[in-house]
Amino acid sequence: MLTTGGCPKNMLSIRDALEALDGKWKLLILFSLSSGPKRFKQISKEVNGITDKILSKELKNLEINELIKREVYDTFPPAVEYSITQHGMSLEKVMEELHYWGLAHRKKIMGR
Repeated sequence: MLTTGGCPKNMLSIRDALEALDGKWKLLILFSLSSGPKRFKQISKEVNGITDKILSKELKNLEINELIKREVYDTFPPAVEYSITQHGMSLEKVMEELHYWGLAHRKKIMGR
């Protein structure tokens, strides 16, 4: 466990992580891509509730942070496929822990 003590260095690294993963969609997109490369519409269907505009913005941001890669195929019409990078896969434990925490949290809040 990190010792806090108000250490600015610890807070800086947490802030960096939160900035790379901010919002409610990025981890869900990464989770979707963790099962294999997908096209835009496949991601859109799996990440229920996200608009195409927001998905496009989030994909660009994830690509800038090198968590996913975008590959354009020379076909007609051009096909674009997104996949998670090794750097993105380094969040696998984080996503798993969030999954289990979310289950426990839902159970606690719902009183079951």
